[in-house]
Amino acid sequence: DIKNSRRAFELKSTFINKNSETLLQVMRNFITHHLGFGSFVYRDAGGRKIAEAKSLREFEKHIKSIPSESLVYHGKRNHFSLWLMARGEIKIAKMIHPVKVTDFKNPGEFRNYLKYVIKKYRNESNTGKIVNFEETAVMDESNIVSLGSGALGGKGRGCAFINTLIYNLNFSEIIPEMNIRTPRTAIIGTDEFDIFMQRNELQDVIHVENDYEKLRKHFLDADLSYNLEKRLKELLTLVNRPLAIRSSSLLEDSTMQPFSGIFETYLIPNNHPDFNVRFKQLKDAVKLVYSSIYSPQSRRYFEAINFKLEDEKMAVVIQDVVGTYHQDHFYPHASGTAQSHNYYPVAHMEPEDGFAIAGLGLGHYVVNGERAYRFSPKYPTLEMSSLQSQVRDSQVEFLALDMIHSEVDFCNEGSEANLRRLPLSEAESHGVLKHLASVYDVDNQRIEPGLSTTGPRILNFANILKYEYVPLAKALHLIMDVGKEALGSPVELEYAVDLDRAENGKPSFFILQIKPMMGTGGEYTFDTGKIFREDMIIYAERSMGNGKIDDITDLVYVDPASFDRLKTREIAGQIEAMNMKVKEEGRKYVLIGPGRWGTRDPFIGIPVNWSQISHARVIVETSLDEFPLDASLGSHFFHNVTSMNVGYFSIQHDSSISFIDWEFMEQQELIEETDYVKHIRFKEPVCIMMDGKKRISIILKRACMHDNRPVQ
Repeated sequence: DIKNSRRAFELKSTFINKNSETLLQVMRNFITHHLGFGSFVYRDAGGRKIAEAKSLREFEKHIKSIPSESLVYHGKRNHFSLWLMARGEIKIAKMIHPVKVTDFKNPGEFRNYLKYVIKKYRNESNTGKIVNFEETAVMDESNIVSLGSGALGGKGRGCAFINTLIYNLNFSEIIPEMNIRTPRTAIIGTDEFDIFMQRNELQDVIHVENDYEKLRKHFLDADLSYNLEKRLKELLTLVNRPLAIRSSSLLEDSTMQPFSGIFETYLIPNNHPDFNVRFKQLKDAVKLVYSSIYSPQSRRYFEAINFKLEDEKMAVVIQDVVGTYHQDHFYPHASGTAQSHNYYPVAHMEPEDGFAIAGLGLGHYVVNGERAYRFSPKYPTLEMSSLQSQVRDSQVEFLALDMIHSEVDFCNEGSEANLRRLPLSEAESHGVLKHLASVYDVDNQRIEPGLSTTGPRILNFANILKYEYVPLAKALHLIMDVGKEALGSPVELEYAVDLDRAENGKPSFFILQIKPMMGTGGEYTFDTGKIFREDMIIYAERSMGNGKIDDITDLVYVDPASFDRLKTREIAGQIEAMNMKVKEEGRKYVLIGPGRWGTRDPFIGIPVNWSQISHARVIVETSLDEFPLDASLGSHFFHNVTSMNVGYFSIQHDSSISFIDWEFMEQQELIEETDYVKHIRFKEPVCIMMDGKKRISIILKRACMHDNRPVQ
């Protein structure tokens, strides 16, 4: 009834005539302006509009800057709590609603209270979660910021899990001496990968173009979406540290097919004076991560596990690089990997005690299986190798990010184009070795912690592990324990340590990645007491893997008689060629060679990557005279071995128990021979048995006896 409009005015209420031709618009205006929906309109004391907030972020921003009279105007009318309640920000609304402007001495105190409540709630609600991109979220390491929708991929899932773990458990009470943190992280979801492939019509190109270098150029010439470019630009304006652009495919670090180390990671210095150059480097790194799905190595891996390339999609993780500026380079004091299950326990250690590897500098060095220090987080003072081994195998160089030559050509020079190998003496000149190194006293045949005397430097982290300068071992043991409990399986993690004091005066321990560690179960068992030595080709008292294999007739081995430790890269190429031939014939094989498989250091093993030996069903590492064996696998190589249940045997050539019958192998049919490698074939399939619980394995000269024991 139109007559009621005056009464509504007297009651300071709103009147709507339901017969009005603009009824819906009038109702919409009422809901928007009077019930708190829509934008929040800041008004002065006279009711004139002075600002508008469409989101909580803008609402918070204007709170800091609007005139005091506007604060009082809205505060007296409960507009703030009404708008927040309508937007679902119920917790903030309930904290603001009972408070009156008159409860404060002046408008400034009221303003500070509003700022405090909003910030406190936002931090609590977002902590450990994945939040949409916005300026305040990017600058807070307790969040993971989403730069694009879609799945997070394997690394992304791991990062989200770590964040939830750290920021919802109070680690500072358990380990008060050190900050347990994650690097600031942003993730581009897989939807952006789909958009990138479709808008640039790359689906056809990847099937037609077999030259990977040309394919990478196609990807670099393609365009990212407008929204993603806009967010990457905003990100770069807020972040001034070096950035790691890491692959995070759907299948990467999964429990069944880990794809560890198959795709690329790029580090950019992010310090070029021209913003456009920095922006182009970031975009190019994202595109090259996308293209790494279609590298020859990746394609061979997909073939080996019978997966289709079309099944894979790529998310991208962008993280701060953990480390410190040291003159012209950037690197952390220590980085490494840790595993909660140890396949090579020594002394009184149990497999469940786990182990860790630490190295100076960027983590690429450790995950690729190069020389680094191995220790048990549960027994950090226990030496796991002899004095001679420590001296011989100590780290002598490290990887650092070049911060001077900031223009880098990743396309032609590869993902490690701007990483520099520096001698240990360089780190010592930077003052970094103080708590990491010891000195080998040649005269007294002992290792002295610290750098107070002259002599060869041994990187054994003595001041940290033995004298607890920082509780690194305790932190690793705790995180692995919690991770194992949460994931329901043994875990592997990557970490980095920054000894420089943070804002709160403490050094920082960063968890970079966590993933399930597979291949640790064991169902199959056998009785070695009923098998004679002369019936065996190989007996390994240290092995991993589980089950029985009865269809292998081929064996590829590096001939001990012709082995040359200076030719290991050449040997890797010869093995790759044989792997391709075996693959073309649809066969699998046993692979035997000296030193550590999968290392990047050619002087301690054969530097193969996974795709070069993708059809090996069992891998055997053995020592030789003048070529000792140090069984500490690179993280990526190790994860592929265990998750695909590839047998991995370790044999010391001078062992009284483990052995290889080289004479028997020499008598078999020779299929192919190169300068250093032989490919032989048995008349009938040999019997391979791996006991996952006892960690012993054998290869018999005869075929398997079929029985009803479980085989994994």
